Amino acid sequence: MSTENFRFYEVFSYETLVRAVAGAVGSATAMTVFFPLDTARLRLQVDEKRKAKSTPAILAEIVKEEGLLAPYRGWFPVICSLCCSNFVYFYCFHSLKASWVRGQKAAPSTDLTIGIAAGIVNVLVTTPLWVVNTRLKLQGSNFRNADIRPTNYSGILDAFVQIIRHEGLGALWNGTFPSLLLVLNPAIQFMIYEGLKRQLRRGVYKELSSLEAFLIGAVAKAVATVVTYPLQTVQSILRFGQLKEPTDQSQLLTSLRTIKCLLVNRVRKFGVLGLFKGLEAKLLQTVLTAALMFLLYEKITNTTFKVMGLSKPMHSKR
Repeated sequence: MSTENFRFYEVFSYETLVRAVAGAVGSATAMTVFFPLDTARLRLQVDEKRKAKSTPAILAEIVKEEGLLAPYRGWFPVICSLCCSNFVYFYCFHSLKASWVRGQKAAPSTDLTIGIAAGIVNVLVTTPLWVVNTRLKLQGSNFRNADIRPTNYSGILDAFVQIIRHEGLGALWNGTFPSLLLVLNPAIQFMIYEGLKRQLRRGVYKELSSLEAFLIGAVAKAVATVVTYPLQTVQSILRFGQLKEPTDQSQLLTSLRTIKCLLVNRVRKFGVLGLFKGLEAKLLQTVLTAALMFLLYEKITNTTFKVMGLSKPMHSKR
């Protein structure tokens, strides 16, 4: 088989498709289970005047003020975005890895590089979905900050139309620059996850137990989240679209200055710990979500491979 045909097969193989679907289904299921924790995290990041409290206290406030279903506000657009995002990321990661490594033993540096490349593709393709779902998730919320302007979107399509009409097409890519920097988050996560998985297998292909998949998924996400959390806060603020950025400078310079100003202002208002406001809710949500997602991902892929008659995937030297 020629190199070109080999690479074509790797990119469009059933194995890559199975892993992408498993990643999308696993992440959607896990996010649904822990969705209220993400609501608490986002509210703390965006509403500067809301005092940081324990996650249960924040959720109790939201339920009391906005109703029992408020913690699940915006669930549908988030799940749609998450499915698309994780499908793209898992597909790019595993297809790039299959064509790059080609049966050789993978290394952490390879996983990190491939993770960054997959993350860049994912950000450029799916950022409009995340901008819309951030707006929908916060719509109708009771904010402590009176300067936040209310929005009135009837759904995903209406949000797209209104954002383009009132703010321009470029607004759908608000927060793209910090998002590109944040490709380090899933890249670090996958590097740690794949590295720990190789250590557990010790060079021999075997299925991970449910506990092993859950624990190494949790560890990988916890490290990646703590390292990149300040940028995640900036990303959420920009996606919300309430910040007016100057337009008389280049986009790159504007983005860099905006990120710097948001980080500096946060430190001035709340101290260094202000950069990590909402981290408890984020860690609780993202670590549990990632752990459950990886557990489901491993179970779905292994079960599918067995049904397809594959005792192990082709790229088992991962």
